[in-house]
Amino acid sequence: MMTANSQFISGKGIFVLLKRLLALLLFKIRHWGLILGRTDTKVSKRIFDILFSLFVLVFFSPVYLAIALLIVLSSPGPIFYIQERVGENHKTFKCIKFRTMVRDADEVLGEMLARSPQFRSEFEESFKLKQDPRITWIGQFLRITSLDEFPQFWNVLKGDMSVVGPRPLVVEELPKYSDSIDKVLTIRPGITGLWQVSGRNDIPYPRRVKIDVYYVNSRNLWMDCWIVIKTIGVVIFPNKNGAY
Repeated sequence: MMTANSQFISGKGIFVLLKRLLALLLFKIRHWGLILGRTDTKVSKRIFDILFSLFVLVFFSPVYLAIALLIVLSSPGPIFYIQERVGENHKTFKCIKFRTMVRDADEVLGEMLARSPQFRSEFEESFKLKQDPRITWIGQFLRITSLDEFPQFWNVLKGDMSVVGPRPLVVEELPKYSDSIDKVLTIRPGITGLWQVSGRNDIPYPRRVKIDVYYVNSRNLWMDCWIVIKTIGVVIFPNKNGAY
């Protein structure tokens, strides 16, 4: 037999309890928001980079294995493509990506540019070829979805890159940034960034530079979170995202 002290909580009581819990949760969110706002931006960004990268590397490890297998089946050659990029304070590092092209692609590119003035002009403008015959069938998919950049989370853990930041540049691109390059290279380059969620290769190069400079001047943790969310949408719905 239930006594008066052991009765079930009424519906009204549950509503009051939930209301109090929600108020407490909102208070905690505001409290931690103020703490993050006072925390050194570089420290909070690094903490975010490490935690987010560890999550992706562990949670998506089956995806990594599946992609690696498809690359092996698509064409002879290594699973990863490693290229020298310029990072924070002009320090170079080895940027790692899933291989999306045929083996010896750099040598093939040199021959293509020597034979075709059209290819050479396009590559000198954007350092990309929209219809690149070197790209494998799985490589095309990886590029459109940006999954070829997944291994760069290892670069993030090493401290060479950040999850969000300016584009990682090759040495040949630096002159295109003119006087802005010193500003852009004050922070780590990112796996994703404003450029990646704003149209990527469809954006004229001078505007890419302005986007990177804007990010460096305006960056904060909440902007990074917004860019990450936008990036997830670009990966899931890759149509017309400017990637190739």
